Order: sequence, then C-alpha cells, then structure tokens
Amino acid sequence: MNIKKIIDKNSNKIKTHTHIGVYGLVMQNDQILLIDKVTGPYDGKLDLPGGSFEFGETPEETLLREFSEEAGITPTRYELYDADSVIANWNHNNSLIKVHHIGIFYRITDYEGTIKERIKIDAINDDSKGAKFYKIENLKKENLSLTTILELEKLGYNINEE
Repeated sequence: MNIKKIIDKNSNKIKTHTHIGVYGLVMQNDQILLIDKVTGPYDGKLDLPGGSFEFGETPEETLLREFSEEAGITPTRYELYDADSVIANWNHNNSLIKVHHIGIFYRITDYEGTIKERIKIDAINDDSKGAKFYKIENLKKENLSLTTILELEKLGYNINEE
C-alpha cells in the first residue's frame, strides 16, 4: 500500500491512506469463501477475495484477476452488489495508519476452476495464503476484516462477538 500522506515519525499527526478495491462474495449453503490474509491492515484475518486496481483495469477485470490470484478460480456469473467503506487502524512499522478502505462488492453466483486452499506468496500473489469456504455461523468478528463484517451484516447475518 502506498501511504497518501507522509508525516514525520515524530509528529503527533496520524498517517492516513485511502485504498480502493474490488471484492467478491461467493456464498454456498450459509458458507462464504474467504482468504487467509497475510499483509496490510487485515494481516492474519479472513477477508473477501479481491484487491486493488491495476492501471487501466475496469472493476470487472480487477475482480477476475484478483480471484484468479488469491483463490485460484475465475468468476463466470456475477453482479454488482454494493459499494461502501470502512476505516481501519493499521499498525505498520511502529506507526498507526488510518486506512479508509473503499470497496466495490460483487455477488458471484458461478465460477470455474478449483479453489486453492494453499497458495504460494510471490510477486503476483502477495497477500493470500489461500481460500476456502467457512460456515458463517462459526465466524467471529475478531477473525474477520472489517469489510467482511460489513458485507455479511448487510446480508442479514449476525457475526459472533467472541
């Protein structure tokens, strides 16, 4: 992530960063497909597959590329579902960064390929250890990204506090 405002480390001001990404919700039998995140403000959390635009990409192109990189599948049927944002705190290099995370969300109803539960971290895939389906009733807020919580609650799910 590129930091939008660079502020002297000795300053009392908080660093901020705006991140815009495209994400997909794949739901099956009260389960949701999530990735095991390894970087950024959601490091160590379960997150929706998706991510940042590359220069010139449309939201749909970003969705397809990110799903291939992070989950090993390619969405074949999908529709725009939501656009919203959250603000997350990220402790990075001994600094607090407030991240304004803006997401464009798609509902994915069909895909091709096989979900990869384990994916190697490399130059192309730099933030997902793999993807799998999780029972929504077993998820806990402390283990989820804020965007995942936001979208599941919009779908009417109550996520466990502990």
